[in-house]
Amino acid sequence: MAAERARLKEDAQGIKPWKKWGPYLAERQWATVREDYSSDGSCWEYFPHDDARSRVYRWGEDGLLGITDSECCLCLALCVWNEKDPILKERLFGLTGNEGNHGEDVKELYYYLDSLPSHAYMSGLYKYPHDAYPYSQIVAENKDRSKQDLEFELLDTGVFDDGNYWDIKAEFCKETPEDILVKYTISNRGKEKSKIHVLPTLWFRNMWSWGEQCDAHVDEKPLLKEIRTGTVSAEHLTLGSYTWDLGPDQSGKSPEVLFTENETNYKRIYRSNRNSSYVKDAFHTYLLSGEESAVNPEKEGTKCAGHYVLDILGGEEFIVKVRLHKQCGEPPQEDVFSVPHFDDVFAERKKEADEFYDDIIVCQDPQEYLVTRQAYAGLLWSKQFYHYVIQEWLSGDQGQPAPPAARSKIRNSEWRHLFNKDIISMPDKWEYPWYASWDLAFHMLPFASIDLEFCKQQMLLFLREWYMHPNGQIPAYEFAFSDVNPPVHAYAVLKIYKASGDCYENRDKVFLAKCFQKLALNFTWWVNRKDPDGLNIFQGGFLGLDNIGVFDRSKPLPTGGRLAQADGTAWMAFFCELMVEFSLILSQRDEIYEDMASKFFEHFVYIMDAINYGVAELWDEEDGFYYDSIISDDGAHTPLKIRSMVGMVPLFSSLVLWDSEAKKHPGFYERMKWFLDKRKGLSCKTQILRRAHSPIAGVDQEEQAIMLSLVTRDQLIKILKYLLDEEEFLSPYGIRSLSKYHEKHPFTYTMGSETYTVKYDPGESHTNMFGGNSNWRGPIWLPMNYMIIENLERYDTFFGDSLKVECPTGSGVSMRLGEVARALSKRLANLVLPGKDGHRPCHGGDERYAKDPHWKDLILFYEYFHGETGRGCGASHQTGWSALLVNFLRCVNNRNLIVDHATAMINVQP
Repeated sequence: MAAERARLKEDAQGIKPWKKWGPYLAERQWATVREDYSSDGSCWEYFPHDDARSRVYRWGEDGLLGITDSECCLCLALCVWNEKDPILKERLFGLTGNEGNHGEDVKELYYYLDSLPSHAYMSGLYKYPHDAYPYSQIVAENKDRSKQDLEFELLDTGVFDDGNYWDIKAEFCKETPEDILVKYTISNRGKEKSKIHVLPTLWFRNMWSWGEQCDAHVDEKPLLKEIRTGTVSAEHLTLGSYTWDLGPDQSGKSPEVLFTENETNYKRIYRSNRNSSYVKDAFHTYLLSGEESAVNPEKEGTKCAGHYVLDILGGEEFIVKVRLHKQCGEPPQEDVFSVPHFDDVFAERKKEADEFYDDIIVCQDPQEYLVTRQAYAGLLWSKQFYHYVIQEWLSGDQGQPAPPAARSKIRNSEWRHLFNKDIISMPDKWEYPWYASWDLAFHMLPFASIDLEFCKQQMLLFLREWYMHPNGQIPAYEFAFSDVNPPVHAYAVLKIYKASGDCYENRDKVFLAKCFQKLALNFTWWVNRKDPDGLNIFQGGFLGLDNIGVFDRSKPLPTGGRLAQADGTAWMAFFCELMVEFSLILSQRDEIYEDMASKFFEHFVYIMDAINYGVAELWDEEDGFYYDSIISDDGAHTPLKIRSMVGMVPLFSSLVLWDSEAKKHPGFYERMKWFLDKRKGLSCKTQILRRAHSPIAGVDQEEQAIMLSLVTRDQLIKILKYLLDEEEFLSPYGIRSLSKYHEKHPFTYTMGSETYTVKYDPGESHTNMFGGNSNWRGPIWLPMNYMIIENLERYDTFFGDSLKVECPTGSGVSMRLGEVARALSKRLANLVLPGKDGHRPCHGGDERYAKDPHWKDLILFYEYFHGETGRGCGASHQTGWSALLVNFLRCVNNRNLIVDHATAMINVQP
């Protein structure tokens, strides 16, 4: 562990740039919003997969199992060809939103196996069939399927059924920060000898066409040039000089190196006569059509590939070795791939990776350890270079055709200040190769255990003036930066702060203070924009829950009036509590923050009163649940009685203030007492509990504690009765997003001749809302389960043995809330753990993943999970927030999600 910690420290202090190179290459740049220059915003059609091999990208690059530098100047990725495919396999294929019967969907088999936070060691796996990849079959079959049908996956085509495929493992290690050794292990899993072309590919991102490379040298192109057999020099104006060495092929000789330019093939794409001599898709033309003139005989350009033709026996493998390193005195060629050196560096880095994770991972069970290790690998592999400058995207580039005028009205025109050019944690680098701010907050919870400095950088980044809108809004995601995500940024900031030290004195208060100032602006944006009537009832829009409601909550209601949201209102109460704690922490070094603590405390109490007794009447006493409500123009309200995750969000507010701690802030303490005394009508929901023993370290006497919670004890019990009922929310694999009650009793709302329905759908979405590529009408979503479990632990800290509930409801088994939290964590962990039959529920029953030695230890971290079977749905590599499974495994192993009870406030250390 010491070696990796030393690297992270050197990088953080600017001593050595260990993170300069990493898995920052996108897995899909085509069909993204930032590459869309259409007049109608049809990004999926404007830049399809079929164009990607021939057309230059404006804002980034993509590749297969690739790496790049932190500004995506020079890229290294893999290309393979089985001599049967109609194109080379340079990038991952999938369906766009309009092609898939449930939206965008990658149709490939690839896995993140390992990575250190510094990326000094990384490994990933790609499975490639011997037979032709079934592109047309996948497109045609999914086109013919309805939303009621399952998606047609690559495994369904039968192309892997006979075991004739290649396992291609890519491993990277760094001898120094800019000396990268690479091994591609090509394993023939079939029984017969088979041929494969392997083309490790090095290229420069095209910046010269847009005038981006350097203001003073916009026309100066970088250059790749073969300087001796099997060795290429890479010269870049700002990146510097690198050398790329290609190891021997099966005959022991250096491979042929092919060269072209990273330029658009105008003839193929636009049927235009304008064309450079050498174009982006030249290697396709050279190999598939045999046109030798497609590649540059001068052995130079801006894109090159080593061409290995491998003939491998069934069950055998061959290792292709390459090395990319900064030029600083060239070693003799024969020493570059010497076995003692090259392989010893790999062995050392792998050993260091084992030491690093052995110290972090608390799981003793081998399967739990495996899951945790791959979850961390997915988190780290999902870091991506993300570049998007709205002003330039709207206005166009110098020397290029101006974008259609209509584009400025399509999306994001009000975000002209936005300038993104950073390494960011992505939800999924194929299906969601763009950041989502509320996803990011949840990514950082497991991330904090392995790279705290990166977490701080990510949180601060989104609060910078070139991200955050001048009005205080945090950008949501590139399809619509103005959409409203839940205000969870503050939550992640507080968790990261608490992870930065074991006590107040050792924690990073400067980080907390920096975030507080900008979060106060974001809080004000919420108050001014999402509570237009000043009633403390909030209308956040879809709030990330997509199609959970009867209407699209991000659009005007077809009924007229406005929607009072139980979740939007509860999220704001949660935001208030977080800001109270921020303020009280910071007031220990500057008492002026006590005034802010009072402000946020009072705002919480107003919201608490509004959600329970306000004009919208979001709490239904008879049902014992929270519902959204339509408030008509005449003031009448109509509750939308859908038992969904919307009604669970009020549970997330549970701030405990112990008297002894509150008294350390005398200004706040006196104002709090005055407010509770003078505003009794508003504070009736504030819970006061006297305890014989306080959980605060060193305190052993009866002490008063105040819990700020939107729910009373009685309300909590009523909601938990639903939550823990297996015929309502409690699935074998966690908490459903919509009650199973609505399977037999769909909610309907009729307006004139239109009838709107919400029915329990445990798997993929059956509606077109939000493109139909996600579903909050039944499946299990890990971030919301995480919030429920963590707050159950917090309620347990407060109530202790005085509050027990049946779990499951009706079982007769009585549990403390902390025990309930562990029971839920176990159900969630079972999503990815093998049962007695070897099956992991997330893999949907495929026998390969249960029994085949080349498949059974591979785990996919899906976007969400089927509410009955646990089958993975949505994006298959959304390790970002599905890596929260790491935290559930901690809970299963008797490590609470909340492990720091030494402070009086919200205890949320990872």
